[in-house]
Amino acid sequence: MLSRVAERHHRPSTAPLRLVVREPEGLLQVHTASFRGSFASVFSEALRSAGLGSRVLICQFLRGGVDQGPHQPVQMCGRLTWLRPAVTSCLQADHSADDKQAVQELWQETQRQILEEAPDLVVLDELGLALDYGLLDANAVISTLQTRPGRMDVILTGPAVPEPVMAMADQVTELRRDRC
Repeated sequence: MLSRVAERHHRPSTAPLRLVVREPEGLLQVHTASFRGSFASVFSEALRSAGLGSRVLICQFLRGGVDQGPHQPVQMCGRLTWLRPAVTSCLQADHSADDKQAVQELWQETQRQILEEAPDLVVLDELGLALDYGLLDANAVISTLQTRPGRMDVILTGPAVPEPVMAMADQVTELRRDRC
């Protein structure tokens, strides 16, 4: 029974309440620093997400030295796929045509997985430097990020993230010192 005050303010509902469930919106995050080395904290987040059941894709565009390439991924936790280009060492600004082709092949596989397989979390390590070094086309990367599934989280790491990509970011984290 309602009090007299409550009765005056109580209005019977004319329509039943509807529960509207929305699909979660994915975030585009940038972790940047003036130095190379922001990957460790992002990797721990990716590993934790995979351990909790999310499908995770990690792509390290400038890390080589292992016999990998886009068609030889490392699988972890049953839900984490880790890709690196098929290059003999870590890439710098001066690179060969073969190095560029290896990074572009890695991007093609990354793009395919983003658009077709739709992992829950995608980590694009040192993507900004890959763009800065001319290894990838910025327009193709931006187009893929814009057309990714809406629920997908994407984390970009590294220095030199271009302004158009930064403008797309929902969150930017700047690491300010190197503790290595």
